[in-house]
Amino acid sequence: MKKGKVLAILLVTGLISTALVGCGKKDDVFRIGVSQFVEHAALDASYKGFVDALAEAGYVDGEKIKIDYQNAQGDQSNTSTIATKLVNDNNDLILAIATPSAQAVANATKDIPVLVTAVTDPYDAGLVESNEVPGGNISGTSDLTPVKKQFELLKQLIPDAKKVAILYTSSETNSKIQAKIAREAAAELGLETMDATVSNTNEIQQVVESLIGKVDVIYAPTDNLIAKAMPTVTMVSNANGLPVICGEKGMVEVGGLATYGIDYYELGKLTGEQAVKIIEGKATTEDMPIGYLADEDCELTINEEVAKQLGIEIPADLK
Repeated sequence: MKKGKVLAILLVTGLISTALVGCGKKDDVFRIGVSQFVEHAALDASYKGFVDALAEAGYVDGEKIKIDYQNAQGDQSNTSTIATKLVNDNNDLILAIATPSAQAVANATKDIPVLVTAVTDPYDAGLVESNEVPGGNISGTSDLTPVKKQFELLKQLIPDAKKVAILYTSSETNSKIQAKIAREAAAELGLETMDATVSNTNEIQQVVESLIGKVDVIYAPTDNLIAKAMPTVTMVSNANGLPVICGEKGMVEVGGLATYGIDYYELGKLTGEQAVKIIEGKATTEDMPIGYLADEDCELTINEEVAKQLGIEIPADLK
C-alpha cells in the first residue's frame, strides 16, 4: 500500500474516532441520574426542591444539565436495576432519594459522585465513613426528624396517653434508627412503647387493626412504606379513635393527627445546593459534610379535621 493511501486511511480513521467521541459527550451537558425509592409527598417534595435549587443556580434541565429520573415504586429489586442503569449510562452525578435507593447506588459505584437525601443517618446506613467527613464518593443530606419534640407534641395533644405503638417497616434502616430514638424519647416522658412492625404493604391494615384497644396512640416515623400507605393506616386508626402522630407533614395531610417535622422541599433544595458546588468544582463528596436542616426549618402541622373527628382539643399555644 502506498504511503499516501496509508496517511489518508489514518486521517479518515482519526476523523471518525473524533466524531464518535463527540457523540458520546453532547455539548458538555452535565448528566444527573436520579433514583427515588417510592412516590409519596415527602420524597416527591425533596426531588422538587433539588431540581428548583439547580434551576435557581442557572442549571435548568434540558439546557446545561440533563436529568434522568427513575422511580423504584417501592420495590427493593428495582433499586438495584436502576442503580446499574444510572452507572452504565455514565452519569456525572447520581442523586439517591431514600435509604434503599442510596444503598443500591452505593453498591453500584465507587467512582461517580453520589448525593443522597431523605436518609436519616448516612453513617449508620453504611454509606459514608462519617457524617462529618464522608471520605468517599457519597455525601448529601439527612432527614433526621426532631423525634423528641414530636413526642412532646404527642403529650400536649393527648395528655392522658400511656402506651404508644411505634409503627414502622422492620427492614428499613431509616425507620429502625427512628424507632430507637422514639423509644428513648417516650421513656423520658414516662410513656410505655411497643413495636408494631410490617414487612410489606399487605400487612399494614391487619397490624393497625391489632393495635385497637392495646395502645392510646400510634407513632409513625418517616418510614417510606408507611408514608405511602398512610390512607390505609388512618382509615383504620381514625375510625377507631386512635390518633397517629407522624414523622412528617405529608403523612398528616392524608389523615395523621399532627407532626413537628422538617420541610422536605427545603431538604431537597439543600441537596441541590450541594450538587451545584460539585458541578462547579467547588467541593467534592469526600470532604462535604452531610447536611441537616436547622431547627427553624421545622414546622408544626396539625390536621384540625382529624382532631375534631377524634374529639381532641388543640391547646391554645399550638393554634
